[in-house]
This record gives sequence, structure tokens and C-alpha cells, in this order.
Amino acid sequence: MDFGIFMDLNRSRGLSQPEVFQEAFELVDMAEEMGLDSVWLGESHFNPNRSVLSAPIVMASAIASRTERLKVGMAVQVLPLINPLRIAEEAATVDQISKGRFEFGVGRSGNQRAYEVMGIPYEESRERFQEALDIILEAWKGEPFSYEGKYNKIENATVSPSPYQKPHPPVRLASSSGDSFARVGRLGFPIFLSMRGMDVNDLETNLKDYRQAWREAGHPGDGGDISVRVPMYIGLTEEQAIQDPRESIDNYFARMRRLFDDESGGGDFARTAERRARSERLAKMTYEEILETKVIFGTVDSVTDKLANFQETLGLSGFTAELNPGGLLPPEAVKRSLKLLTQEVMPAFR
Repeated sequence: MDFGIFMDLNRSRGLSQPEVFQEAFELVDMAEEMGLDSVWLGESHFNPNRSVLSAPIVMASAIASRTERLKVGMAVQVLPLINPLRIAEEAATVDQISKGRFEFGVGRSGNQRAYEVMGIPYEESRERFQEALDIILEAWKGEPFSYEGKYNKIENATVSPSPYQKPHPPVRLASSSGDSFARVGRLGFPIFLSMRGMDVNDLETNLKDYRQAWREAGHPGDGGDISVRVPMYIGLTEEQAIQDPRESIDNYFARMRRLFDDESGGGDFARTAERRARSERLAKMTYEEILETKVIFGTVDSVTDKLANFQETLGLSGFTAELNPGGLLPPEAVKRSLKLLTQEVMPAFR
């Protein structure tokens, strides 16, 4: 199983922007030294008090340049917000710089405000996403091509460089709504999940649709490559592991509730209802329920056991730890958690 960490360059502790980047690179260097498999980068726009990671492909290039072994992935690149030819070039460049240590996670995002500021109707996001993905995959062939879609028209373009990996870097699709699991399975792509709006029981149910659609489409095997992002904290005692991150995880899920509320103001009825239901469910959840179904907090032994249960229940091939999802933990606590993850937990799965 691939072990990674998620980074979104959070500013919740009031750090300056240079301090946020410095902390991030220190964590990357430690991850490389400690033998972590991968680091995954989020994408956030127009919210400078929370995150400064608005250009994850640039950050991916910087990480690739300062490491030799660590894989770097997008979690995720929001395809409808960027010219697909440009991102095809940039992603292929990172793949070349990293000598094939790049994974291209893509999605639509639920941040409607980013779409509004950029002048793109969110209602167009699904079609724009599919057009962009089709164009990128065609562009990576390194041959002249043309394309005419609803939002993109391309005539005789040849993208350079081509990716280092052949035929291209692994492409992983994010899925956050129930109706998208089967779609990703039919397309035959690896899937990237998070515990923001769903819990482990939701994921188990929806992944049945993903695997069924995968098999019915004739893809090899019983199911695809499944990676999940989960808030994780490893303490020296159970009490420490539960109490240390409490303020931070409360902040994290409060932000998720606000995001779901903001997203409930537009779009189709089914999506609006789903987001509103998620917000209401989060508002009612106790900390004990969060500990049971939405995070992995504990000592090395209990985290290992919980993670093994997640792996068996969900059929995971990859796990990405959010070591500081609410952004309020001090750096020494995050680094200690990373050290325990790499040195004590990971060996149990090798």
C-alpha cells in the first residue's frame, strides 16, 4: 500500500506566507528522509487566510527538484479552471523533472466561488472537466491533433514536452458525490477519495458501485486502484492522540460545514440536497462519532489496527494522511506524527 501525506499550505495558525512555504518544504524534506512514498497537493483559490496553495503544479515542480525518491501527486488539479493544453504542458514538464515520480490527480472541486471569480459557471464544470481530460490525454501522445468541443477548439496542436512516463503519468479521478463513483469505474480510472463529506460507511457503499461499474465495463480485475485521504494523528498515548488534535479537527469540520452550506446555494437540485444533508450531518456529529468514522487518531498500535481495518473494508491500494487538516497543530506535533507513521506504522504494511 502506498503511504502519502496531503498538503494544502494551511494558514490557520496565522503564519506569514513565507513561513507557510518554509514549513511545507521542511515537512517535504523530512518525508523524503523518512521514506514516505508520496506527497499530495491540494488546490485553493481566493482564500488567503486559509491557504496559499493556488498553484500546485508549481509546488509539485519545486518538490520534484528537491527530492530524489518521493513521488508527488495532485489532489487535485481542478481541470475546468485552466486551459487544458497549458496544464498538459506543465504536468508533462513536472513528470520530466521528477523522472516519472508524478501522478496526475484531477477533479472539478466543489469551490463554487473560485468558478465565480474566474467567470466560469459551475454548472458547466462537468462538461468542461471531461473535455479538458480528453484533450490532455490526446495531447500527451506527442502527435499533432485537433479537437472541437463545446468549450474548446484546437487546430493542429502538438504539445511538448511529452511525459517521462509512457504513455503518460497515472491519472487519478477524485470522487466526492455518490453518483460519480460508477462513472469513474466505467471510465476505468484509479479513484481518489476523502473523508470530508463521507465517512467510512459511505465510502464502503459507494465503492461497490465503482467496482461493479469497473467490472461491467470490462476493465481487468475486480476493481480499480483506490486511494483515500483521511485525517490522521499519532500520539504517544491514546489520550494525547485524542485530545491534541481536537481543536484542529473541530476547525476542519466547521470549515467543511461552511463550504457545504455555500455550495448549497446553486447547481442542480440533487447536488444541492446532498451538500445540505452533509452539512446537517456534520453539525450533529459528536467528537466520539468523528473519531469512530471520519478520522484515524491513536497510538502506533491503534492506528495500525484502524488502518488495517480501513484497508480491508475499502480495499485500499493507497492511503494519504492529513496530518494537520484544521491547520492548528504546531509543527513539532505534525513532524512527530509523520515520524511515527513512517518508522512505526508503515513497516507493518510492507
